[in-house]
Amino acid sequence: MKLTMTTALAGLLLATGAMAQGTDVSGKLVLYTSQPNADAQATVDAFAAAHPGVEIEWVRDGTTEIMARLEAEYVAGQPQPDVLLIADTVTMEGLEALDRLLAYPEADVAAYAPGIMDPEGYYFSTKLITTGIIYNTAAPFVPTSWADLLRPEAQGQIAMPSPLTSGAATIHMVALTSNPALGWAYYEGLAAQGANPQGGNGGVYRAVAGGEQMFGFVVDFLPLREIPKGAPVGFVFPEEGVSAVTEPVAILSTARNVPAAKAFVDFLISPDGQALAAAQGYLPAHPDVAAPEGFPARDQITLMPFDPADALANANEYRLRFIDIFGQ
Repeated sequence: MKLTMTTALAGLLLATGAMAQGTDVSGKLVLYTSQPNADAQATVDAFAAAHPGVEIEWVRDGTTEIMARLEAEYVAGQPQPDVLLIADTVTMEGLEALDRLLAYPEADVAAYAPGIMDPEGYYFSTKLITTGIIYNTAAPFVPTSWADLLRPEAQGQIAMPSPLTSGAATIHMVALTSNPALGWAYYEGLAAQGANPQGGNGGVYRAVAGGEQMFGFVVDFLPLREIPKGAPVGFVFPEEGVSAVTEPVAILSTARNVPAAKAFVDFLISPDGQALAAAQGYLPAHPDVAAPEGFPARDQITLMPFDPADALANANEYRLRFIDIFGQ
C-alpha cells in the first residue's frame, strides 16, 4: 500500500509539475491546516510542483488549536495565513459570519454536486470524510442501516465518539437528528441501548477492533485503511446515508497573496488535487475522480443533507439536547 501511494503521489507531482508552465503566481503563501503532517506535506509539495514561483510557509495543528492561534492573531491585529485548510464547514461558517473570509465565486465548481460547496464561494470542500458503521467481524450481525444498531443484539455493544469533543461527531449528530426517519428519537434509542459517547474516532476504532465493543460510529478511513492489513473489522455505508466532514479550504479576507491563494484553491478542487486526496486514502469530493481501494464508487454513497449555518446557529441547543439524553 505504501508503494502504491508513493507511486501515485510521484505521478501527481510529475503531472502538476507539467502544469506549472505559464503560471504567473509567485511570492509567499501562508497556509494554516489541520491535515495530518504527511498529508499536509504531500499537499504542499504537489502545489509547489504546479506553482514553483510560490514560496509556501505552513503551520499544522488541530482545528481547535489553529482557530485559537488565529483568534489571538486577530486580537493582535496581525492575522498571518492567506489560506485555511481545516476540518469542517461549521468553523468556516463562523469565520464567514465574522467577515473573515474572501469570496471566490469564480472558482470552477461546476462538476460538484449541490450542497458540497458554499453557494457564495467563501469555502470549498476538498474531500469527503464520511461517518459510517464499524463492526467487529465477531459481531452477531452485519448492520446495513443506522436503525440496525437499535436491535436487541446490539445492546451494550455500541461505541460512539462524543459531539462534545469531536467535530465529526457533532456534524454526524446534526445530520442524523435532522433526518426525518431518525431524529432525536434515534439518539434516545442509542442511550437506551447503553451507548456511552466519549472521546474521538480513534478511541471508537480501537474499541471495536479490540473486541471491547462490537459496533461503532467512526470516520471511514480508519477502518478502510486497516482492513487490507488484516484488522478484524468491517465498515458499512448505511442505507439511510452518511454524514461527511469535507475538510474545506478558504481564503482569508486579510490574505496578502490573493492570486496564490486562489491558485491553491483551484489546485485542491481540480481533478489533480482530487486525485491527490484519493492517493492519500480519502474519498474525493469530485464525482469523476475514482475512490481509493476499499471504498464503493462515489455514486453508491448517499450523503445526508447537512446545513452548516443551522449547525452554527443552533450549536448550543444541539449540545444541550445531547447532554440531556446521555447525562454528560
